Amino acid sequence: MKNLTVLGTGVLGSQIAFQAAYQGKDVVAYDLTDEILAKLTDRWEYLKPLYLRDLPDATEEKLNAAIGRIRTSSDLADALQDAEIVIEAVPEVLQIKRDTWAKAGAAAPPHTVFATNSSTLLPRDIADATGRPEKFLALHFANEVWRQNTGEVMGHVGTDPKYLDAVAEFAEEIGMVPVRLKKEQPGYIVNSLLVPFMTAASKLYARDVADVEAIDETWRRATGAPLGPFEIYDIIGMETPYNLNRHSDDPELREFAETLKREFIDKGRLGRSVGKGFYDYD
Repeated sequence: MKNLTVLGTGVLGSQIAFQAAYQGKDVVAYDLTDEILAKLTDRWEYLKPLYLRDLPDATEEKLNAAIGRIRTSSDLADALQDAEIVIEAVPEVLQIKRDTWAKAGAAAPPHTVFATNSSTLLPRDIADATGRPEKFLALHFANEVWRQNTGEVMGHVGTDPKYLDAVAEFAEEIGMVPVRLKKEQPGYIVNSLLVPFMTAASKLYARDVADVEAIDETWRRATGAPLGPFEIYDIIGMETPYNLNRHSDDPELREFAETLKREFIDKGRLGRSVGKGFYDYD
């Protein structure tokens, strides 16, 4: 599959688009407005030095060529007209995803394969909205996809196995290590392990047990881990944990979500990608 359309150009969506283009795919990046899409120019300039830092084969020439393979569009029918595979990375809200896929299913060519990058939602809860559930599955990326290059491939009971194979092959072609899950699991492997850890950190913060610097330093020193939980939050960005926790049954997690909205999202402190989150970055 050569032609990719990415739905949503936030932190992960923009990374997926750039990584696929870097590996030679032709990419259309879709979002709701041209104003949103105009911000991608700054996003590419943010990603380029990270590729130069982390990938031995990265050069300015290759990175500029990747940017040249990305086209933007705020017209969904236009964005999907040549798509062989669509990867969705819109906000982690079930109804938003279902609405997005209903529109994409109506507009995409019949042969197009559909994949969601949802962090926690199950493919079976979205599949029927696409109109082609047999071609629908999850392809989940870890943040900083060029470096943390896993591609978790997870279908639902109605996914045709040949599309699982095709998407796993596509993931490998764009530099990922495909990880095939045997059954549906909320959070896949990565987030099944990561979310409880991040939840524990969120509760320490909500209870005012210690400040973020102390929590992060304690975790790094005690385990040898390179990053503490709030440094990881800055990489993930604030909007995903906000959407995951704002309707939680746990009042501490709802309080944490409200704090993220009030003290970070509303103040433009969206995470490392914009230079400020729990920490400030030069």
